[in-house]
Amino acid sequence: MNAIALNAVTLEEMHAGLPEMEIARRIARGDERALQLLMRRHNQKLHRTARSILRDDAEAEDAVQDAYLHAWRAIGSFRGDAKLSTWLVRIVVNEAVGRLRKRARRAEVIHLNGVSAPDGEEMTPPELSEQGAVRSEARRLLEAKIDELPDAFRTVFVLRALEELTVEEAAQSLGIPEATVRTRYFRARGLLREAIAREIDGAFGDAFSFAGERCDRIIERVLERIHAERAAGT
Repeated sequence: MNAIALNAVTLEEMHAGLPEMEIARRIARGDERALQLLMRRHNQKLHRTARSILRDDAEAEDAVQDAYLHAWRAIGSFRGDAKLSTWLVRIVVNEAVGRLRKRARRAEVIHLNGVSAPDGEEMTPPELSEQGAVRSEARRLLEAKIDELPDAFRTVFVLRALEELTVEEAAQSLGIPEATVRTRYFRARGLLREAIAREIDGAFGDAFSFAGERCDRIIERVLERIHAERAAGT
C-alpha cells in the first residue's frame, strides 16, 4: 500500500472539523496535505457527477483530475460565497460538459468523413460486491438504468439522490432554477421506478462506488501534475 493510502485515515482524523475556508487557504499556501484531504472528501461526489454527464468511467476520472487542477489554480480566488463542494461540482460539470461537446464534434467529423460511428459505448462491468451477488446485481441494474435516463435528468438525479445535495445546492451547481431541479428529479425518479420498481432501494449507497485504489490513483495523478507544473515554473 502506498503512502497516500496509508495516510488517508490519519488525514481525516486530524482534520475532521477543519472549516472549508481554512482548507482553501492552506491549499492556496501550497499545503499538499490539505489538497489531499480535499480530494479524498470529494472524489466520489465529483466522479459521480462527471460520470453522470459522460457515462464513461475512464473519461470521468480524467475529467475529475482536470477539474482538480483547475480548482487548485483558482483556489486563491475562492471566497466562500458558495460551499466549497458546490464550487468544485461547478468546475467538474464545466469540464465534463466541455469534454462531451468535444466528443460530439469528433463524432460529427467522423460522420462527415463517411465513417459510421459506433452504435453505443461499451459499459464498464461493475466491480464485484463484497455484500453478495444479489446486491451486486441490484447495483448493476441501478447504474444501467441511471445511464439510460435522458441527459437533462441524469445529472440532477445523481446530485440529488446519490450525493444528497439539496435542491438549492444542485441548482447552484448546475446553474439552473430550483424549480427545474425539482421537476427533473421528480421525473427521473418516476422513470427509474417504471424501469426497475423497488429493486433500486438497497443499492443507492453503492452505485458508482469510488474508493480504494481508484481514489488513490486520482490523488497521485493530480499531485504528479501539480509537481510537474511547479517544476516547470508555471
